[in-house]
Amino acid sequence: MKSTEIPKFGPLAGVKVVSVGMSVAGPYAPSLMADFGADVIFIENPAAPDVCRQAPGSSFEKERKNHRSLVLNIPTPEGKEALLAILKKADILIETSKGGQWAKWGLTDEVLWQANPKLVIGHVSGFGQTGDPEYVARGSWDSIGQAFGGYMNLNGNPEPEPPAPAAPYTCDYLTAMSACWSCLAAYIHAQKTGQGESIDIAQFEAALTSHSYTQDYLTHGIERKRSGPKSVIAGWQGYQCKDGQIFTCFIGPNTMKKGLPLIGLDPDAPEYKGKLYVLVGEPGSEAIVEAMKKFCAARTVNEADLELNHNGIAASPIMTFEMMKTHPHYIAREEFIEWETFGGYTFKSTNIFPRMKNNPGKVWRPAPLFGMDNDDILEEAGLTPDQIKVLYENKVIAKA
Repeated sequence: MKSTEIPKFGPLAGVKVVSVGMSVAGPYAPSLMADFGADVIFIENPAAPDVCRQAPGSSFEKERKNHRSLVLNIPTPEGKEALLAILKKADILIETSKGGQWAKWGLTDEVLWQANPKLVIGHVSGFGQTGDPEYVARGSWDSIGQAFGGYMNLNGNPEPEPPAPAAPYTCDYLTAMSACWSCLAAYIHAQKTGQGESIDIAQFEAALTSHSYTQDYLTHGIERKRSGPKSVIAGWQGYQCKDGQIFTCFIGPNTMKKGLPLIGLDPDAPEYKGKLYVLVGEPGSEAIVEAMKKFCAARTVNEADLELNHNGIAASPIMTFEMMKTHPHYIAREEFIEWETFGGYTFKSTNIFPRMKNNPGKVWRPAPLFGMDNDDILEEAGLTPDQIKVLYENKVIAKA
């Protein structure tokens, strides 16, 4: 497919993005851009396709939709030449590799800027492009980023049980969203000034900076401990109803004023009067937990959900996938859509997020087959059919 055949839609129509990598932490950033109109070229290595193509589940189809596919052996001399030709017309490059890998290939930021001074370069890695060489050179996955960034130590059951990673792939998605917004911010600057940018996006730092517990320790010496499913606030937990589970957040002036009487407690009692919440272990905390257990156990999820929310207690059913399919709010907001894949089957997925009123995103193409757009992409970069034929013969490019 040629770029001229891509439908014009969304706020990123006309923005050209090159994505080089695999899995989630890097490639999900351009996936978000593709959902809102960007022309995204997804580059895979002939000998090492994206692991998401082979992984269990459906992540490849969901997160590589709206892409064009190029299979290119970048480190080869011919591969570098082809890549630089593509980048001359690109706005953003997001690559995922070990720190310093592209510099080892001779593709430093400065070399890339010689081809395109306005290019925004996003380097996504586990540990960053600088720092302790032992760590910079390491590979990473979601759980490694969580472990090194301190996020994993905050999740799981209390000691002495070992920590557990937050699922599914929390660190990967935090990293990708950081890559997305930072590259688009740099793109805006480049359009105004003509100056490109290089962004160092370390996976572990996405985990490190995504909460305030680090600051609690550094500033006040407060070390947060794993609490498992229990919160430090009484009533901030899940409860069993007659036909399922519900989660409540017992906090706020309205909760104390209206919610306490709902579950049979007196808001003017000394342990509650004037408070916005009650910490676990404080007087009155156990009474809240037990009263909530009794209240929810006597009701269906829907009954508890409505009564709690109508009386100042924030609550939600703990949704299963089966519940989502028939829930009226999910249906009203059209949370699920479907499209036909290149594999010949109907794929059902979540809708485009977030929602824009004037320039909405959309799904216009399934995830591409391996290398299916090679020729069109390379011809647009200025290569002749004969040159492309030689690249196939030399195994610099490939397709399914």
